[in-house]
Amino acid sequence: DYDSQTPERVSGHVAGKAVGRGPGRCSAAVCDARSPRAASAPREPGMVRAGAVGSHLPASGLDIFGDLRKMNKRQLYYQVLNFAMIVSSALMIWKGLIVLTGSESPIVVVLSGSMEPAFHRGDLLFLTNFREDPIRAGEIVVFKVEGRDIPIVHRVIKVHEKDNGDIKFLTKGDNNEVDDRGLYKEGQNWLEKKDVVGRARGFLPYVGMVTIIMNDYPKFKYALLAVMGAYVLLKRES
Repeated sequence: DYDSQTPERVSGHVAGKAVGRGPGRCSAAVCDARSPRAASAPREPGMVRAGAVGSHLPASGLDIFGDLRKMNKRQLYYQVLNFAMIVSSALMIWKGLIVLTGSESPIVVVLSGSMEPAFHRGDLLFLTNFREDPIRAGEIVVFKVEGRDIPIVHRVIKVHEKDNGDIKFLTKGDNNEVDDRGLYKEGQNWLEKKDVVGRARGFLPYVGMVTIIMNDYPKFKYALLAVMGAYVLLKRES
């Protein structure tokens, strides 16, 4: 996740009832009709009978654990392997993008509004970072600052190039009133090419809001990952 920050914001869920049959037992409907005591006996919420635990589980829980119990070892191993292949494929695609774009993070998400109106919070940016390409004023770059965990995406406003090819540049958010010197480490007035993570080459508006929501609400992220993992493990081929 990447942040375009402002200097002012520096950091910028019906279980059915199943009653056993046999001597001394009856169905739930019969018991309720014939025995007022049984019908009126209060039950505390969340309590279940020791002999009917499985039938009182939530339907979704029954589905998941029921499917797992029905799987033999070979089927379970196959599903685990299938899940591992999906994860490894995604990792390979990501590594491939790194090689193709030259950027350690070829796809990033804008986390704040300091680059409005060019980019908005939640926009997905596509980056490249080919070392031979010179940095020019007006370009939008993603850069790292020492002491900050989240890189920043801002526009280059000034460039100083020496005769030996060394380049130093200054950045600023389009929606900010002042430049980024207040965001750099103490005593640093300019950025260098080594600080650059990538340059913005394209974007998809608001696609990254899912990432922002998952970061803001970790429980939602873990629930989503659990559902996706369960789906892959329990999915059967048609």
